Amino acid sequence: MHEPHWYKSSHSQGGNSNCVECRPSDGQVSIRDTQHRHLGHLTVPATEWRAFLQALVNNDLH
Repeated sequence: MHEPHWYKSSHSQGGNSNCVECRPSDGQVSIRDTQHRHLGHLTVPATEWRAFLQALVNNDLH
């Protein structure tokens, strides 16, 4: 079985060590800290991940 690929944000380039990776799979998204991969990951519904990203774009986090 093929394991989905982890993706790092394009904003994480240039030596910025404060970044996360995500991995979409079957209606879910897993998120992990790039520097601490060994600590595991969080998994959330893909719809919630998209809503979170849209809130970031809209600067709408309270």
